[in-house]
Amino acid sequence: MGRGNISVNMTGDTDLEIEEAFRRAQKAHNNKAKLAASLKNGYIKLEDKNEFHEEFIRCLKYAMIIYTREPAVENVIDFVTKFAACFETPENEEAEEEEEEEEDDNEFLNFLFNFLLESHGANSHAVRFRVCQLVNKLLGSLSENAQIDDDLCDRIHEAMLVRVTDKYPNVRIQAALAMARLQDPNNPDCPTIKAYMLLLENDSNPEVRRAVLSCIAPSAVTLSKIYKRTRDVKEKVRKLAYQVLAEKVHIRALSIAQRVSLLHEGLNDSAGSVKEVVKTHLLPAWLRLLQGDVLQMLHKLDVENCAETAVTTLHAIFSMATSSDELLQNAAGLDERKLIPVDSLTCENVLYWRALCEFVKSKGDEGEEILEQILPEAAIFAEYLYSFLKSITQLSEEQRADMTQLEIVMTQEFVGQQLILLVGCLDTSEEGGRKRMVAVLKEILVLPNIPTSLIGLLVEKLIGILRDDTQKIQVVAEIISDVREPILPIAEPVDENEKRKKQVKLAEVRVQIMEAKQSLEECISCQDFSRAAELKDSISQLEELKNQFALEASQSTHNIKQRVEKSDPETLLKCLMMCAELFKQMSIKRGICPTMTALIESLILPSVSNPNPAVRNMAIVCLGTAALHSKDLANTHLVLLLQITQLDDPKIRISALRALIDQLLLNGLNILQDKPAPPASQSPDSPDNSNGNPKQLAKDEEESTVQSILKMLSEFLDSEICELRTETAEGLAKLMYCGRIVSPKLLSRLVLLWYNPVTEDDQRLRHCLGVFLQIYARASRANQECVEESFLLTMRTLFNAPVTSPLSEVDTSNVAELYVELTRPSSLLQSAAVQGASVHDSLAVRICNEILRDVTAPEVRLYCKTLSWLEITTEPGPATNELQLLLNDILQEVKDKYCARVIEKLRNHLNGDRCTKSASNQDTTLLALDDNAEETVTKDETKPKRAKRGQKKASTAKNGRKTSKADPSSDERCIFYCSGDVKEHSLCDEENVPEAPPSVRPTRRAKMAALDKTKQDLTALINQEANGS
Repeated sequence: MGRGNISVNMTGDTDLEIEEAFRRAQKAHNNKAKLAASLKNGYIKLEDKNEFHEEFIRCLKYAMIIYTREPAVENVIDFVTKFAACFETPENEEAEEEEEEEEDDNEFLNFLFNFLLESHGANSHAVRFRVCQLVNKLLGSLSENAQIDDDLCDRIHEAMLVRVTDKYPNVRIQAALAMARLQDPNNPDCPTIKAYMLLLENDSNPEVRRAVLSCIAPSAVTLSKIYKRTRDVKEKVRKLAYQVLAEKVHIRALSIAQRVSLLHEGLNDSAGSVKEVVKTHLLPAWLRLLQGDVLQMLHKLDVENCAETAVTTLHAIFSMATSSDELLQNAAGLDERKLIPVDSLTCENVLYWRALCEFVKSKGDEGEEILEQILPEAAIFAEYLYSFLKSITQLSEEQRADMTQLEIVMTQEFVGQQLILLVGCLDTSEEGGRKRMVAVLKEILVLPNIPTSLIGLLVEKLIGILRDDTQKIQVVAEIISDVREPILPIAEPVDENEKRKKQVKLAEVRVQIMEAKQSLEECISCQDFSRAAELKDSISQLEELKNQFALEASQSTHNIKQRVEKSDPETLLKCLMMCAELFKQMSIKRGICPTMTALIESLILPSVSNPNPAVRNMAIVCLGTAALHSKDLANTHLVLLLQITQLDDPKIRISALRALIDQLLLNGLNILQDKPAPPASQSPDSPDNSNGNPKQLAKDEEESTVQSILKMLSEFLDSEICELRTETAEGLAKLMYCGRIVSPKLLSRLVLLWYNPVTEDDQRLRHCLGVFLQIYARASRANQECVEESFLLTMRTLFNAPVTSPLSEVDTSNVAELYVELTRPSSLLQSAAVQGASVHDSLAVRICNEILRDVTAPEVRLYCKTLSWLEITTEPGPATNELQLLLNDILQEVKDKYCARVIEKLRNHLNGDRCTKSASNQDTTLLALDDNAEETVTKDETKPKRAKRGQKKASTAKNGRKTSKADPSSDERCIFYCSGDVKEHSLCDEENVPEAPPSVRPTRRAKMAALDKTKQDLTALINQEANGS
């Protein structure tokens, strides 16, 4: 009996201890480690642990049924985790103690894990969430060397793999975190890794993707998935992806393209937080791995193919420097002249030098002192630049086939390009340095070995140094003249008779010399020394005469220096590039001067018919640029540009098309009106002018020309040449956005081109049209009206498309939803008051008329669904009355039940709002005599409006879900345009959460009361259960 009483008392004490521990654990100020240790001491003393386990689980269940992240519940979960973790024996304790307590440890942990695994499939999402949370915290609290039974580990793994596909995102998050220690990166078939990659690719909740990113182990299999998350639609996911790559991935594990893409997209991200992460985490991490060697990092990026990205990266590194010494610490490659020796120039150090100079110069007056330490004077740098560019190798046709030689020359061109860009950082305010730089640049441009890729940049820097516009034109014209007509030595033709006479005289002198030498020998042998002396003098004179005749004979073919015109393609291309850069840099307001006119007539126009395609293309570019400076010039050569757009090579056609689009953007279609009209020699009353006057004929001719241009552009949209089609679409988008063209037909063509599966791989086209449609429709009400007019044109084209056409694969519901979003009145950037009916009202009338054309057509269902998406105003007016009549006519004729239900609901919506407003107006009249009438009327008017708007949204969403999951309603989905693709992003969670009914905004006191209620306390629940038992 006594022993039984002790057991009962012990059990009762234990119950009180567990309940008290859970009660104290709810408070944040209590030390949970002490509570866990105290509860563990009582647990160890027990012989029978089953009752303890049951009571522990009973108290734990109160916390597991609460889904919200209440502080009290979270404290209890942390307490349970600490209590379970305290049974783990530290590694430095004796093995005997480990063996003694191993059974107790495994008993409680196994029991707790078994309970959690049995509960993970509960119907309550709160229980599933808490189970995954506890499993996550329990596994995370165990040490690295902790061991779990294999069967239990497999059961945990299987349960969490099921829970990562749960309906609720929070459950998926905790399940993903719980599997972090169960993954095996070395196993390509690891189910955890596969589940993680599936979640990263397909989970719609960004927090789930973030959770997976935080715990997935980088490997050869998972790296590509982590890399893709840097392009996620959510800022927080992108930010975490960069952090994971910075902390867990070595720079060598990434390819060059991936490194460049990470820096380019990260440093140009629209979110400032992502840019900051790249600057403060990714770049420092890479530099640490490379021992702080910036040049080595540039070598890892292959700067020759990504110079601008490398410069942006260097600027980001420089911006983190706290002092000038940090900026100059890597500038040790400069010698005492503040130059990098020519033999030591590489792509990396010259790019670093240029980026550092540009960064310091951008600081203004603050950076002048530093700039003087890293950049020499203009005259010294001019000689340095000339010495390098003069040494660039000029390859022959045979050498160009050698890739090694070609790579060397390409490297030289890149280094030269960076040195030329450094000219913009020089201080050219000093007269002597500026003149020397101008002279050197002129000499460089005349050099025959200068690559054509550097010509435009050299001319740009030259024009930037010169200050007077007239001098700029004159200097460039002189350089073009020197390049095209260099001074070369030319041999002068010689008279053959004179040449023969000189040769005869020279032969006679040689014979006389031979005779004199023979006589000299005879005199010496006869010892006639006086005669010998005379012969010796005569021989000397004859030698001088012979040399004179020989010199005259050699100089008879002397060279004369004069200018020789060169017409080879390379020379013409250089001259045209200089000319194009000149026209580009000059202001179009200045007009065409005589020098520019001479260049056009002598160089550009003859080159248009050159047989070399590169020369013709550059000539068209020059002509198009020059036409921007003069309307007369544009009118003169407009027909030529139109002909070239249809007849020449694709690249040249695109250049001509760009010139034509630029002309229309600058001058509009009015450029055709500037053509001189035919003279009116007869009076208006003359019988010869009875059929029409010259002005009318000129107007008709102008309209026909405009129509022909638009027809040509429209035909280019169907071109098989991808680049030509893209350029035409981009040009039409520019013309429509600038208001030069207002055409619903062309707009419809652009929308169809955007949706056409043929253009799926054309990223530039998709991106351009995606951005254009968004900004065009939101710019003004007139643009929305143009979009509205193109709606039926687009839909009819899609409905009538044959099966063999790619347009038959287009989702017409998505197209209709796009038009609804583009014409939504609330999407206008200018929130000005719209007079009259909205665009959706007129669109509804158009759709109703289209339905009445044939109520049995299959597209009527889509039109009715589109009507349910529109924001139709319920204000009384002609548009609303007309719409009511059309809806009544449709109800009388339509037979489809779905269509009739949608139309009936829309009609009731209009009638209901009208009745509500009429009742509100009556209340206003009755309450007008009251002192507070104005306030009361305002409240009565706003409440029914808000309720009706909520009812409309709920019904629209319901209809959208009934028809198809792929056709979400406009209230459930929001369309974004990014990189040319239509991306649908759910505004709500993927769970089917019903919409809350419209309610009045609560007061501040009601908010405070509701906030107090949310502070859960598990004590009341525990006491209530204890009293009930």
